[in-house]
Amino acid sequence: MGRLIIGCAPPALKFANFYYPKSFLKLLLIGFVVVAAPLVVALVNAAFSMQRLASMSESAVDQAAQAARSSRLLMEQALSMERVVRQYVILDDAGLLDDYAKIRANFKRTTSELSLLPLDELQLSELNRTIDKEQALYDALSTQPALAADRRKLIEGYVDLSGLAKNVLNESNLMIDREVDRMRATAAATQRALFIELAAAFPLGLAIAALFAFLIARPIRQLDRAIRRLGAGDFGAGLDVQGPADLEYLGERLEWLRRRLAAVEEQKARFLRHVSHELKTPLTALREGSELLADGAAGPVTREQREIVSILQSNSVHLQRLIEDLLHYQRAIAGVEQLKLAKVDLAAVAEGAIEGQKLNAAGRSIAFTLDAKPAPLLGDDEKLRVVLDNLLSNAVKYSPEGGTVRVAVAPRARDVALEVADEGPGVPESDREKVFDWFFQGERPAGARVKGSGLGLAIAREFAVAHGGTLEALAGPGGRFRLVLPQVASRKEVVA
Repeated sequence: MGRLIIGCAPPALKFANFYYPKSFLKLLLIGFVVVAAPLVVALVNAAFSMQRLASMSESAVDQAAQAARSSRLLMEQALSMERVVRQYVILDDAGLLDDYAKIRANFKRTTSELSLLPLDELQLSELNRTIDKEQALYDALSTQPALAADRRKLIEGYVDLSGLAKNVLNESNLMIDREVDRMRATAAATQRALFIELAAAFPLGLAIAALFAFLIARPIRQLDRAIRRLGAGDFGAGLDVQGPADLEYLGERLEWLRRRLAAVEEQKARFLRHVSHELKTPLTALREGSELLADGAAGPVTREQREIVSILQSNSVHLQRLIEDLLHYQRAIAGVEQLKLAKVDLAAVAEGAIEGQKLNAAGRSIAFTLDAKPAPLLGDDEKLRVVLDNLLSNAVKYSPEGGTVRVAVAPRARDVALEVADEGPGVPESDREKVFDWFFQGERPAGARVKGSGLGLAIAREFAVAHGGTLEALAGPGGRFRLVLPQVASRKEVVA
């Protein structure tokens, strides 16, 4: 049995967990057997019903045939007794009474056989009348009547006996017809019962199949969700796979992997925080010392010394930016899971981001154009502004002097699309996915005063994915980036 999971799961799921077999293969075999069971039961019952019907038919046919044979023999024996009596009355030969005794013995045996058969009331009544009539006639014959009138009356009695025997035969023939009709009715009832059983077995089999499909797919879906969460970098919540023991073991190994990855992620974050903090203190002293040397606080500075001080200042500025990039990266990673959703107009966000970049663009005479329609959605205004700032600053950095950066916002049926295009060299096809990697730096644009950190586009995509959207680099001319966000973000909670 699979282990019993203690928690807040519904009673039905607890029951299912308790009765999971130890292996997934055994669960499949049990599912196949249980699903096939209603159909197998229906088929076995159909086989037994057909066998029962065949036995009943065979028994009924045998009894009807035996009744018909005995009735026909009874009528022949009655006619034989009538013939012998006629001869006896005419010839007055006592020897004929011996023949009559033999025929009568056979007649009695035939009536006994008929009485043992399962006759209906009408047949049994006719048979009893025939037996009583024969006994009365035999008693009259034993007195050896001498008068002609008595003898004629005796002959007429045997004629009536033959008629009674014929009635018994007719009733036997009618019994055959009734048995055939009864067999037809029984066959029709059996057929209806089988149809009802099959009609009930089919939906029952479907219901059982659906239940086992759920039981089989449930641990697989849990494993899939667990792997997707690990792949997305979500190491926070624990993983719990419920099902057969072998799949539970896989879930436990994934949980172990999650804990290891979470520990590694925490160590990385702690390392970045410590390194960033520890580097800033000596860097501050280094920058202040180089500035004091440049100002001549330690005495006159020669031209060669001033070049060395200038190199120190330039590299200290570069080192400070690298440290700040590390801090920005850490804050971006932490901010992905902390969206504060509210109703936002992406067109207004784009307009505000353009205003914030105009001073940066003015130094190189770069202009902006905005083609935007109202585009409401649920999103984090601050995070979306970071996305737009990073896209626009990237466009300004790669635009030629005097160029134009074009921004377009268009609401669509189920989402909102935003495009940022510049007149720069564009992104090479081989780098269209790499530009979103952390710390990836493409070729430095001509005229750029500060080399990029390789974080802006990576942060922009992380925030776009956190909103349930996408960010991709498109083919030129120039650099083109498209941001697509759902009108209702993938996260359902709205923080006021």
